[in-house]
Amino acid sequence: MKNISHPHAHSFSFLNPLEREGLVVSSRRNFLKAGVAGIGGLTLPGLLKAKEAGQATGNKAIILLWMTGGPSQIDTWDPKPGRPLQNRGPFQTIATKLPGVRICEHLPKQASMLDRITLIRSIDPKGSNHEPNTVFQTGNRLAEPRVNPLARHYPAIGSILAKHHGANHPAMPPYVTFARSRSHIAYSGYLGKQYDPFPGEKAARLPIYSLIGEDSGNYSAGELFRLHKDINLDRVQERSTLLQQMDSLRKDLDITGNFDAMDRFNKQAVEILAGSRARNAFDWEREPQSVRDRYGSHLWCRQALLARRLVEAGVSFVTIDLSYHTASGTWDNHGDNIPPYGGISKGLKPLLPLFDHLFTTLIEDLEQRGMIDDVLVVAMGEFGRTPQMGTQGSTDGRNHWTEIMSMALAGGGLTHGQVIGASEADGGTIKERPILPGDLAATFYRHMGIPLDTTYADPSGRPHFVVDHGGPIRELF
Repeated sequence: MKNISHPHAHSFSFLNPLEREGLVVSSRRNFLKAGVAGIGGLTLPGLLKAKEAGQATGNKAIILLWMTGGPSQIDTWDPKPGRPLQNRGPFQTIATKLPGVRICEHLPKQASMLDRITLIRSIDPKGSNHEPNTVFQTGNRLAEPRVNPLARHYPAIGSILAKHHGANHPAMPPYVTFARSRSHIAYSGYLGKQYDPFPGEKAARLPIYSLIGEDSGNYSAGELFRLHKDINLDRVQERSTLLQQMDSLRKDLDITGNFDAMDRFNKQAVEILAGSRARNAFDWEREPQSVRDRYGSHLWCRQALLARRLVEAGVSFVTIDLSYHTASGTWDNHGDNIPPYGGISKGLKPLLPLFDHLFTTLIEDLEQRGMIDDVLVVAMGEFGRTPQMGTQGSTDGRNHWTEIMSMALAGGGLTHGQVIGASEADGGTIKERPILPGDLAATFYRHMGIPLDTTYADPSGRPHFVVDHGGPIRELF
C-alpha cells in the first residue's frame, strides 16, 4: 500500500516506475533497455563484473529479520522479573536451555533452543531513528537523515556486500529486500543505484495484509518476472542474439576486449531477467507442502521461507521488513490506546509467538539443509524502548529509547549459546560490553569475507571505510 503521508522518491526512477510498474515490457526496444540497464540493482558492471572478478567467496549469506519500529528489550530478550510492574511489564519469564538465562514467556521456541542462539543485551543505539531506518542497516551513526543531510549517501551493508562479495550465483541478485516501505530499508548511497536491493516483494506471489495486519485473503501478482503477453522467452533470447550481433559490428574499434566481455555479461543479465533460477527461487509454491506447512501461511513466514530459498539459490543478503504498516513500523508499541501499533499487551503480545515461530523455523530449516554454518540469521530493530511503561497518555506502552537495545543471532558458523553484554537493573542503560553499529557491521563483513579496511569513495574522491568505529564481536569468533 502506498503511504501518502510519507512520500519518498522511487528507488528505480531511472526505469520510469510510474509507467507500468515491474517487468512489463511492451516493446522489443524496451526489453533491451531493461536488460542493459538492469532492474532492482542488477546491472552488468555491478553484479556480473564483480562476480567474474572472483569477489564472491563460498556460499556465505546473511538473513536480516528487521523488526521495524524498535522492539522492547525488556519484553523480549532482557526481562526484569522482580521489578515493579511499570518497569518489568505485564509478561512473565521462562527458563531457557542456557542455565540462569530467562526470556519472555511468549518466546518458548527460542527458549528451547537458546543453546544455538546468541543474545546481545548491550547494543548501543544512540543516534538511531526510524523512517528511514538506516543507522544499523548501514552500520554508521552518521546515516541518520533527520540530523545529517548526507546520511542517505552512506551505503547499506547489503549494498557493500553486493559490490565486494557479489551473489553466490551469477544468475541471482546479491541483495534482496522484502520491504513494506522504502523508509524501512537502507540503499546503496555513494555506491550507485546498481547496488540497490532487488525488490523481492515485487518478484514473489505473497499474501496481502492490511496496515493493521489483517489478511485480505488475496495475493500479490509477483509482477516483476511477468512478461507482457506479447513477449515470450524465445523473443527475449532473440533480442539478446541481436544485441550480440550489433556489438560485433564494433569489435574492431575496441582493442581492449570490452565488447567480448559485455557479450558474456549480457548473456548473464538475460538469464537473471528471463532465466528459471531466479524465478523459481522466488516461488515458494515449489516447496513441498510439508515445508510450507511447517513455516505457515502468514506473510512474514512466507517471506522467511523465501529467504531460505533465495540464499540457497545464491543470494548473499536478504532483509525482511517485519511490518504491516508503511509508517514507523509494527513494533513501535507506544500504547494500547494509540493505533495502529498498540502497546505491550495488545500490540507486542500478538507479534511475539509469530516471530518466535518464524525465527526458530528458519534456523531449524537451515540446520536440516546443512546451510546453518554458511547463513547468519540476525533479528533486531532500530532501537529499544523506555524502561518505564507509559507514553503519550498510555499506561502500557513504551517510547523510543536510544540508550540500549537487544538482538538475537544464530548460524553463520559462529559461537552461539551465550549472552553477550548486560543492562542495568531496570534494563534502561548498558552495564557492560557496549556493542556499536560499527561492531555489527564488522561482524557481518568478517562473516562474509570482506576485508575490514575496504573503502568506498564519495563524489569528491574522498575514501570512507565500510566499518565506522567498530570491530568484529570477539565472543562470536
